Amino acid sequence: MPVTEKPKSPSERILESRRKFMKSVGFGGVAAAATVVAPAVVRAQAPIKWRLQTYSGAPLGAHVIKPQIDAFNIAANGEMVIELYYADQLVPTAELFRAMQQGTIDAVQSDDATMASPVDIAVFGGYFPFNTRFSLDLPALFAYYGLNEIWAEAYGEVENVTWLSAGAWDPLHIFTKTPIRSLADMSGKRVFGVPTAGKFLSRYGLVPVTVPWDNVEVAIQTGELDGVAWCGFTEAYEVGWADVCNYALTNSVTGAWCGSYFANTESWKKVPPHLQQLFRSTIDQSHYYRNVWYWGGEAKLRVEGEKMELTSLPDAEWAQVVNDSKEFWDEVAASSPRSAKVVEAFKVYANTMEKAGYPYR
Repeated sequence: MPVTEKPKSPSERILESRRKFMKSVGFGGVAAAATVVAPAVVRAQAPIKWRLQTYSGAPLGAHVIKPQIDAFNIAANGEMVIELYYADQLVPTAELFRAMQQGTIDAVQSDDATMASPVDIAVFGGYFPFNTRFSLDLPALFAYYGLNEIWAEAYGEVENVTWLSAGAWDPLHIFTKTPIRSLADMSGKRVFGVPTAGKFLSRYGLVPVTVPWDNVEVAIQTGELDGVAWCGFTEAYEVGWADVCNYALTNSVTGAWCGSYFANTESWKKVPPHLQQLFRSTIDQSHYYRNVWYWGGEAKLRVEGEKMELTSLPDAEWAQVVNDSKEFWDEVAASSPRSAKVVEAFKVYANTMEKAGYPYR
């Protein structure tokens, strides 16, 4: 008797089609990188070996970093090999910075706040409330509003750590087992979330809880967590959190997560210039991949994804949250002169985008 294949759900079809698309346009990791493989050369010396750990678990890491590392390893043509490790595989995420600084690992992909960077601008890593509306806002801020120079200056003061590049991820939404239809509904909800956004949202009673990334789904199932305030729709569906959460709050606290690449300075100095450039180029490839992957997925899964019911805050309450963020900005700006520069850049950028109008705002 022939086996009837189970019809795919709308979200399964969306995820499948997007994976095929990413491969077809050259984002397929190893396959894509094959076009830049240099001729084989016999080498007398052993390759440089790095260990890089990302903040993300394996299902998410398959998109946010693995294609880049696969591409680099092929293009390096045996001169250098990067071993990729996912969240908590070598060290706990909160210890990533120290482990890299000490040389236990050679490089890190993470936001500043989650890995406990000892710099005054760490608060801006991850999700900073309302500093961006779209994913392109973040690279524009770094390229044209001085953030590249500020990050380089801050990490230049830290021994044995080199900041390499920042890029945008997805917007921040809140996914929960029970609905949030008002600010009062946030009170007491325990969510897995990133530090800065969690601190801001805690004023409405949300309780940020830290657990290992791979334990989040089970923690929601057992009731240890009530949901997540960590990501957008794409990640929630990709990693399985949409299967254990029933509701999605459409109000986005910020438009893009800010993550960076860092290297142990001594490890970085041992890499010859042409491989340093190759690593930087594949980082840019990773930034581009994520912008396409997230931007396409967020809208499609919000509209066609069937696993979570959409809820929204009343307009007046949402206006209160937006207004509260201004106070939060001023509090952070007062924490250090460098933080004040970042907040001023946010204000100038937001004003410019509002004046520019459509399609910027």
